[in-house]
Amino acid sequence: MAQTPEKPDQQAETPPAAAAGPTQQRVQVEIDDKKAQALYANFCRVTGTPEELIVDFGLNPQPFGVPTEPIMITQRIVMNYFTAKRMLHALHLTVQRHEQTFGVLETDVQKRVRPGFMPGQ
Repeated sequence: MAQTPEKPDQQAETPPAAAAGPTQQRVQVEIDDKKAQALYANFCRVTGTPEELIVDFGLNPQPFGVPTEPIMITQRIVMNYFTAKRMLHALHLTVQRHEQTFGVLETDVQKRVRPGFMPGQ
């Protein structure tokens, strides 16, 4: 996750896709993150309606295999599809930069498991 500015008077740039008009320019937006909570999630579910996208986050205590207990959803973000598309673009650029620096992220857990390693050993 990207770090947020330490001070509320610092500014973050909006992605170019969020800029208006035929000639896109970067717009400085002031943010206040004093009330923001940093939470961890290793599970995400995306659902939606014709007008809104719903993203649920939670912690899966059994990340390997099929969970035997329900996953507790602890955070829910509801947004419109325009915001979702801007977020998709921002996440894509962020992951792309990370992979250029640190290498490709393998999302298939089975391809990341070391041969001979058994959970619980």
